[in-house]
Amino acid sequence: MLQSPAITHSGTLTVQLEPIIQLTDDAFFSFCQLNRELRIERTSQGEMIIMSPASGGSSNRNANLTTEINIWARKNGQGVVFDSSAGFILPNKAIRSPDVAWVQRDRLAQLADSDKDKFLPLAPDFVLELKSPSDRLSVLQDKMAEYIANGVQLGWLIAPDTRQVFVYQPTHPPQQLDNPTTLSGDPTLLGFLLDLTHIWEPAW
Repeated sequence: MLQSPAITHSGTLTVQLEPIIQLTDDAFFSFCQLNRELRIERTSQGEMIIMSPASGGSSNRNANLTTEINIWARKNGQGVVFDSSAGFILPNKAIRSPDVAWVQRDRLAQLADSDKDKFLPLAPDFVLELKSPSDRLSVLQDKMAEYIANGVQLGWLIAPDTRQVFVYQPTHPPQQLDNPTTLSGDPTLLGFLLDLTHIWEPAW
């Protein structure tokens, strides 16, 4: 039986489709292209997660984070940065769109050209999720754990409202940092050091 959509207090909409409707990866991509104004993810169980647009503060922070990492990536030359509009098909079949992602060039080179015009069928090497005031921390923490379980080598969950950063790596338990001023990306983002000052204190 097709369940009714469930709207969470964080403003996301969860729609249960399976087993009545089973969208292939290509069909889900086409659905997202028809609804470009929405940010949509799919869980490994086939649930469709529709998220509300970001607030001004979150959008500005995310733009700053993407810019900082992209500046480093261009100098480093070993990988490519993606913003929150990119979708990644994880090995568990979930389709996720982290706020910022970075993938090594040699892994991208293995993809067919046709794959590059759709959701990318791989887990990024690095992901960043930025918590908005309405997001549930536990939901984002579960998402970060999913990233690591599916091959991501480094994940940052940044919570500006509490000035906390949660660092995720495959070989370590999650690390909580309280009010850090900088964040090192070594060894995955080799040589990258993020200044968090403009994240904790936006310029406007």
